[in-house]
This record gives sequence, C-alpha cells and structure tokens, in this order.
Amino acid sequence: MDITHLITLLLVGAAGLGFGFWLGFSYLKKTNRGKAAQILKEAEARAEVLKKDRLLEAKEKILALKSEHEEQVRQSQKKLQEWEQKLRSKEQSLQQKLEHNNRLQNALNEKDKAAREKLESLKMKEEELDKIKQRHIQQLEALSGLSREEARQQLVETIKNEARSEAAVFIQNTLEEARLTAQKEARKIVLQTIQRIGTETAVENAITVFPLENDDIKGRIIGREGRNIRALEAATGVEFIIDDTPETIVLSCFDPVRREIARLALHQLVLDGRIHPARIEEVVEKVSKQIEDEIVEVGKRTAIDLGIHGLPPEIIRYVGRMKYRSSYGQNLLQHSREVAQLCAVMASELGLNPKLAKRAGLLHDIGKVLDFDTELPHAIAGMKLAEKHKENPEVCNAIGAHHDEVEMTSLLSPIVQVCDAISGARPGARRETTASYIQRIKDLENLAMTMPGVSKSFAIQAGRELRVIVESDKVNDQEADALAFNLSQKIQNEMTYPGQVKVTVIREKRSVAVAR
Repeated sequence: MDITHLITLLLVGAAGLGFGFWLGFSYLKKTNRGKAAQILKEAEARAEVLKKDRLLEAKEKILALKSEHEEQVRQSQKKLQEWEQKLRSKEQSLQQKLEHNNRLQNALNEKDKAAREKLESLKMKEEELDKIKQRHIQQLEALSGLSREEARQQLVETIKNEARSEAAVFIQNTLEEARLTAQKEARKIVLQTIQRIGTETAVENAITVFPLENDDIKGRIIGREGRNIRALEAATGVEFIIDDTPETIVLSCFDPVRREIARLALHQLVLDGRIHPARIEEVVEKVSKQIEDEIVEVGKRTAIDLGIHGLPPEIIRYVGRMKYRSSYGQNLLQHSREVAQLCAVMASELGLNPKLAKRAGLLHDIGKVLDFDTELPHAIAGMKLAEKHKENPEVCNAIGAHHDEVEMTSLLSPIVQVCDAISGARPGARRETTASYIQRIKDLENLAMTMPGVSKSFAIQAGRELRVIVESDKVNDQEADALAFNLSQKIQNEMTYPGQVKVTVIREKRSVAVAR
C-alpha cells in the first residue's frame, strides 16, 4: 500500500461525507426541517464514522509500510556487514601471499647470486683446462709428427669403418631377432584374442520370403486392379514379387529395415484379414513405430551387454540400426560386437584402456547406418558423427582411421583396424559371390604377371597367398626379394581384399640330362 492509495482512501471518505451532506440537503427540501436536521445529523455521524475507519486503515497501512521498510534496511545492513567481512578476509589473504612472494623473491635472489659466483669460478677453471689441453695437443703433434687435423681424419676414418661393419652386423641381428620376436608375439596376441572371442555368423540377403497358408490369399493381397499391392509398395518402399511360386511371396529391398517393416505389416494384415489401402497405411505406420522402438531397445541392450556407458540417444539408435544391416553377408551388429570384444582383449594384452577400445570397436562402422545421405566414406562419416556428439578424440580417430582414410594419432586406431580385419577375414564370417571371387583371383594373378621377369603366377588358399615363379636367368636373388616387396605393395595399393595376401617368389635353376 503506497501514499497514492492512502490519498485515494481519504478522497473516498471525503466524497462519502459530501455525498451524505448532499442527501441531507435534498431531503430537507422535500420534508420538514426537523426531520431534515435529524437526517443531516445521522448522515454527519455516518460520515464521521466512515472517515475515522478510513483514517485508521490508512494509519495501519502506513505502520505496515514503515515496518517493511525497516526490515529491508536491516537486511541491507546485514549484507553490507557480510561483504565487509569477506573483503577483510581477502585483504588478509592477499597480504599473506604478498609476504610469501617477497620471501621467495629474496631466496631466489640469493640463489641467483650464488649461481653467478659459481659460474664465474667454472669459467676460470675452463680457461685453465683449455690452456692445459692446448699444451698437451702441441706435445702430441711434436711426438707423432702429424697435425691435429690429420690425426683427427685418420681417427675418424678408422672409427667410421669399424662402426660401419659392426653396425651392419648389429642391424642384421637386430632385424632378425625383432622379426622373429614380433611375429611370435603378434601371433600369440592375435590367437589369444580370437580364441577368447566367439560370435555367431549371421547372413543377410536382399530378399525375404514370406510363406502363405494357401494361394487364395495372393488375390486379396493384390486387391482389385492391384490397388492393395500398390498401397503396400508405396507405404513400405519394398517390392512385392507375387508369381507362380506356390504359397510364397518374395519381398525385395536393399534396406533391411524397410523389408522387416513390410514383412511384419503383411503378417498382421494376413492374420487380420482386412486388407485395403486405408488399413495398410495404418498397419505400416504402427509396425514402423514398433520397429523404431525395437531399434532403440536393441541399441540399449547392446551397450549394456558390452558394459559401455554414456552413449548419446542418437548413437544408441544407430547402434540398434546395425541389427538390420549386413556387410558381405556378415551382420553389422554382430560384427561390431565382435570387434568391440576383440579390441578390449587386445588392448588389455597391450596394457591400454580396454573400455575405450571396446567403445571404439562398437562404433567403428556406425557410418554405414546413417539415415541421411552423405558423399563421405563410412569411416569419415562415422568420425564426424562421433565428433558431433563429443566422443573421446581417440575413439573418433580410431573410427576415421580404420580404413587408413585419416592419419592414426593413437594406439587405439591400429587395434581397431586389426580387429576389424580379424572379424571380417576369419573363415565363415563373410561371403562373396562366385563371380566376384573368381574375378578377384584373376586380377591377383594378372597383377603379378605385369611385374618384370615373372613367368607364372598362381593364387592359392582362396586368394590369400600368391606364388610367383620368375625366370632365373633374368632375376637374381636380390631382385627376387625386391620383386616380392614391390608386388605386395602394388597389391595393397591397387586391390581390395579381406585379410592379407602372402606373396611368395620362387626362383630356381634346373639342369636336366638323360642317361640312356
């Protein structure tokens, strides 16, 4: 309640008083003066009472405002006292720090003075040693008959020749020892990792076969003039192939998620029996929501099973989408789980962080399941997505570098690359068509034939080893070693293949004679 309100109350009281007077005078004109006087007195009494009430109410409001103002003043004074106390404390703390810094500065000055004195002493001793050294050099030159430079050159040449021969022997022995040790340790780590991890191999196709109880249902699925099947294809984005094959419908689509939505929707429509465009759209929408919920649930369950925490909801959704994606017939989710477990085991063997390695292994192929179009390779796209969600920089680099598309900056990157190759190259993990397999074998043999001095080439062990026979009169032993290295580099740069390819160069000289 402010002063304006109080003035308003007083004006209302005065107005009421005036209104009472006016009523009294009006009544006096119509009645006798006695009654008018009595009414006037009563009006004056009521106006006086009303005035007193308004004045009392105004006084009470003024007292309340005064009390409130005094309370605010007390609070402000209390806060000012608290700030003053804090400022005093900070001032004392700063004063103590200043005194401590002064003491440190004095101590440093004393140490600096002592160091300068010691440095002067060392310089004097160094000058004395230089003089003694010069005298000794002059005496040695007089005794040997050689100048200082001549003696240095002879000594350097002698040491250089000895060091060169010893270094060559040492390098050869070190390389042999490192090669044997590295191969042994690498095989041990890889074998232990593979033995401790075992996952099932799931093969996905681009089609789904939907069985029917009888062929009568095909007509209802097609609908009048094909309206039902057109509605199904438009709602799901999947091609429905209905031919003379008994009790079978083929669903064809490269997107496994759409194909699964189409299969479940068709299953519900067949069970319900009501098949028409409106019902089809309703069922497809319902099934799409169920699949989306299942994708999120699969992502959460995968993260819990692997012990990976703190994944953003969008990343969890992409992990769930891996269930419906395959690569060379290998289910992407199973492959990523296997790579994650392999990475954890291998990181533990090498003394690295297994949890971080497992996280990088699970997310290394996440760029393959993005639900938006991008022209980037899947490794780079996955790295960009991980960086967007503030993933660990080592994890982001491992995702982007597992196909050598960015430079490796941490030890996790080669581990993820190796484990990805192990999971994809192990027997039975991936499948390829016969035509592509034969073509890869031919390309491998033809590539070897382009090298100089090669007479024959044979790709064996399903293309995992290449044996090359060279002409002995054109290629010597050193050139054979160089040929094997150059051919392996050429295969690595120009071909795409799972696992690794071993190159063996065979050079032999045969002399044949027949005794009769």
